[in-house]
Amino acid sequence: MPISPYVAKLREVVGNDLLLLPSVSILPRDEKGRVLLVTHADAGLWGIIGGTVEPDESPEAAAIRETKEETGLDVAVSLRTVLGGPEYRVTYPNGDVGAFVIAVYEAHVTGGEPAPDGDETTAVEWFALTELRGLDLNPLALALLRDLSYINT
Repeated sequence: MPISPYVAKLREVVGNDLLLLPSVSILPRDEKGRVLLVTHADAGLWGIIGGTVEPDESPEAAAIRETKEETGLDVAVSLRTVLGGPEYRVTYPNGDVGAFVIAVYEAHVTGGEPAPDGDETTAVEWFALTELRGLDLNPLALALLRDLSYINT
């Protein structure tokens, strides 16, 4: 996953130490109730659309931007919840540690056709909630989908 210039600048100061990262996750749903997921290029696992909120950007604007960047879709969003805690902490292969506080948005597609960007995402696909449990999900997506009761443990 590409690192934002802002986070890269912070990493120059703090190294691999823990950063608290405001972020967004977006869950577009279609008329059949399916949820749109993406395969992230860095790990090859299914995950939620999303990313960090940039300086001076509202979480809602970040949600709309991230959805467009990762899937090519235009969306209208509504805030569902905010999540954080130990299950939202990540240690990256290079040793960087981040703790995400995630504003989770439900979304309705208003335009575009779903397609991976070829940089951050390599696949975009709609899934019925009953299909989520069998997917190879990244740990953040698994925690988020469990916390929202999209899948049961």
